[in-house]
Amino acid sequence: MANITAAEVNKLRQTTGAGMMDCKKALVEADGNFEKAIEILRKKGQKVAANRADRDSSEGAVIAKVNTEATAGAVISLNCETDFVAKNDGFVNLANQLAELALSAASKDEFLASNFNGMTVAEKLIEQTGVIGEKIEIGAFDKIEAPYVGAYIHAGNKIATLVGLSAAKAGAEIVAKDVAMQAAAMSPIALDENGVDQAIIEKEIEIAKDQLRQEGKPEAMLDNIAKGKLKRFFKDNTLINQDFIKDSKQSVAQYVKTLGDVKVIDFKRVALGS
Repeated sequence: MANITAAEVNKLRQTTGAGMMDCKKALVEADGNFEKAIEILRKKGQKVAANRADRDSSEGAVIAKVNTEATAGAVISLNCETDFVAKNDGFVNLANQLAELALSAASKDEFLASNFNGMTVAEKLIEQTGVIGEKIEIGAFDKIEAPYVGAYIHAGNKIATLVGLSAAKAGAEIVAKDVAMQAAAMSPIALDENGVDQAIIEKEIEIAKDQLRQEGKPEAMLDNIAKGKLKRFFKDNTLINQDFIKDSKQSVAQYVKTLGDVKVIDFKRVALGS
């Protein structure tokens, strides 16, 4: 039997994130072979993942990252089963590392196949399922590109947003963060009225008409009044038309224009459970 040193156990722990005892057992089983020990830990993760495949992973951490040029951003959710794990520093650190890696991937599939310290992201998730003992998976994966991209992560890592501006002018960092905070707090369904799904529009019109009928309004008046209510729906539920939360006397679009000829051209909002 190989003589397993504390340094070897610690090295395996740093590489895999597994517990000290799990690392020691894997090294003993592998007769001191480091790569074989990693494979043993991975197989353990695969077994745990298979046993927990049908579990609900509705907790986790949502992280948004922006590249050094502030021209691209990525937002992901690393999901787990319990809030206890979601608040663990190691779990949050892993979520941050994965979000950084997501900046270089064009799609979720490409991201899952990306190299993470000698294994793919997908393999790392299986490994961590074995380490933590809960189902660990990537939930949301979104990206945006724009002349200027800002991000915001709400306290507790439950909501994160990205906002893209049409120009990178002085003050863009503050404005982009303010608008990202707006998106996190007010949960808009689209950037503007053009981005609202037609099915949602038709449903809102029908709801408005039903309400008007119950109020006794004449049928001939319903279309015009419903259109007015639809405008109010767009104002409340589309990002650039919402009242700016820091100054309700102006809309988000008007606030952004304080930078000059600048617009919000894209945003992404990810919340756990959404």
